[in-house]
Amino acid sequence: MVETISNIELSIELSKTTALPLMEHFYTLQGEGVHTGRAAYFVRLGGCDVGCVWCDVKDSWDAGKHPFWKIEDIVSTIKATPAKIVVITGGEPLMHDLYPLTNVLHEAGLRTHIETSGSSPLSGELDWITLSPKKFKAPLPEILPKADELKIVVFNTSDFAWGEKWASQVSSNCKLFLQPEWSKADSITPLIVDYIKAHPQWQLSLQTHKYINVP
Repeated sequence: MVETISNIELSIELSKTTALPLMEHFYTLQGEGVHTGRAAYFVRLGGCDVGCVWCDVKDSWDAGKHPFWKIEDIVSTIKATPAKIVVITGGEPLMHDLYPLTNVLHEAGLRTHIETSGSSPLSGELDWITLSPKKFKAPLPEILPKADELKIVVFNTSDFAWGEKWASQVSSNCKLFLQPEWSKADSITPLIVDYIKAHPQWQLSLQTHKYINVP
């Protein structure tokens, strides 16, 4: 007896093996953190179970709204540009098994970076991990010591103490960043500046791509 497979089941199987839901992709400059100003190709995957109220890409939350791209097509599109760094983001990219994608990217000679809340198990061969914990769903403990940089989005003054909680759990080599939430940048940035002056282990991260009007 031949069993039929629904479209939903097929999509799930594809996401595990050869394809991923791709919301958008673009070649631009990294706007935040350690690699600010470097050229990078961004791959924004659909699907997120964190649901930040101030998220600026809420369209990414539902993976089913976005087309599944074969991994080889994603990589061939990137290879048509001069990009050397690929930033995998979302949504929450770790909702997907990233080993197939990152393996092919490495075979193509590309660096793999990720921006994640750490709320799902770590997967993929990753050269740089940016961890940005969210209050709505905490990062998994095993991801914290593997983070290369910790990015705390500051929405109100209580986020300073909240950020210190996570800073105490990452490695001593992890770079620490405080970043104003975009809609409150005018009021929050001066507070961050004062906090960093008093706690110089932290650095300021700005969403420079928004200031220079690039994706």
